[in-house]
Amino acid sequence: MLEYQSLVRFEDVDLDSLEFQGLDLLIGMRGHLDAGHVLSQVRTELLDSLNPRLIASFDTDQLINYRERRPQISFLGDHFAAYQPPRLELYLLTDGLEQDFLFLTGPEPDLAWERVSRAVVALVEALNVRLTVSFGAVPMPVPHTRQMGVTAHGNRKDIIEGISTWSPTAELPASLVNLIEVRLIEASRDVVGYSMHVPHYLSEAEYPQVAVGALEYVGAAMGLGLPTDRLREAGRRLEGQIAEQVAGSPEVQKMVAGFEERFDQHVPETERRSLLVSLDAEVPDGDELAMAVEAFLSGVDDQGGPAAADS
Repeated sequence: MLEYQSLVRFEDVDLDSLEFQGLDLLIGMRGHLDAGHVLSQVRTELLDSLNPRLIASFDTDQLINYRERRPQISFLGDHFAAYQPPRLELYLLTDGLEQDFLFLTGPEPDLAWERVSRAVVALVEALNVRLTVSFGAVPMPVPHTRQMGVTAHGNRKDIIEGISTWSPTAELPASLVNLIEVRLIEASRDVVGYSMHVPHYLSEAEYPQVAVGALEYVGAAMGLGLPTDRLREAGRRLEGQIAEQVAGSPEVQKMVAGFEERFDQHVPETERRSLLVSLDAEVPDGDELAMAVEAFLSGVDDQGGPAAADS
């Protein structure tokens, strides 16, 4: 049986150097839920802006099912070139306040979750990581006209208490980041995560507001100054397109109004209940939403708004 150490290849760096020791670690992986394309937006913003330095990479040949998630390759008239393999990599970044932190990012592996989790825990221990922070986003029946909600989780109560707008007790499909959080807690390492709530009818489009929200929560937890200016500007442009689409669709207006009513009823409560469930404990009818959602997203894309990215 392969050891988890075989999954990681280090660059020519001295991990014992004070440069890499005692930093915080941010984890962002593209998995089965990536509502609003939060991972691609945050990843692009951080890697474009914060002088990334590659520290280590995972052997994705052992981790990715290529027949399920085929990599891209270019065909140049008479030959193939520019194969784009999946990359799960660990970077050293420096924020706007000249503070260093680590960023593990890439596609969620299909295979060997326990080995990958052990490798991440080993990296956290070898580098004396102070705090591990993850982020993601889930589609929810909430309105775009209200403050974006979040579910905070982990073992640092001082960072996550009083933040969540939805704190259910539920059985959910797991992600690798979920498992890493479990294993870090078992290893008595500090870890927190923030799952942003994206309006259901915008979850397949690129939604800059969710990336801004994720960066704000992550930055506050890690004490970092993270870039959001470009995302905020893109969000303002999208807000105008959304307003036009809502104004032109009675079906979408009705849907958004229903979400606003439910949101306003439940968010102020001391003990918040699931926004996914109505007062009579029925999940909002998916068939009723589907036609309005499809028309809404199509209209946004037709007007030059962000189209849904490939999974």
